[in-house]
Amino acid sequence: MAGIKVSRRERIKKGIRKKLAGSPERPRLCVYRSNKGIYAQIIDDNHGKTIASASSLSKDFVANGNKSDQSTAVGKLVAQKALAAGVSKVVFDRNGYLYHGRVKSLAEAAREAGLIF
Repeated sequence: MAGIKVSRRERIKKGIRKKLAGSPERPRLCVYRSNKGIYAQIIDDNHGKTIASASSLSKDFVANGNKSDQSTAVGKLVAQKALAAGVSKVVFDRNGYLYHGRVKSLAEAAREAGLIF
């Protein structure tokens, strides 16, 4: 069954990526969700560079609580790093995941911390 879920997400992901891409003016905020953690990157697709990133599994990350609380903390952290790098507007790439749960809490926390999308 896991293969069906993965292939479905890959198909949705390709459809999303056809419609949006990160530019130097509005880079892409890409979210990856695993069973243990959540990762967020701000990517400039024109130059192929990662501007800022945050993860719930990195060594400098400290947050207690459930996975949604960790997602909120990652959203705030990636927004702080992006604002420090001079990025305030981004395009949100949910990477084939539903805008619900951990993905939604990360996005809302990034918006509250100052990112515009």
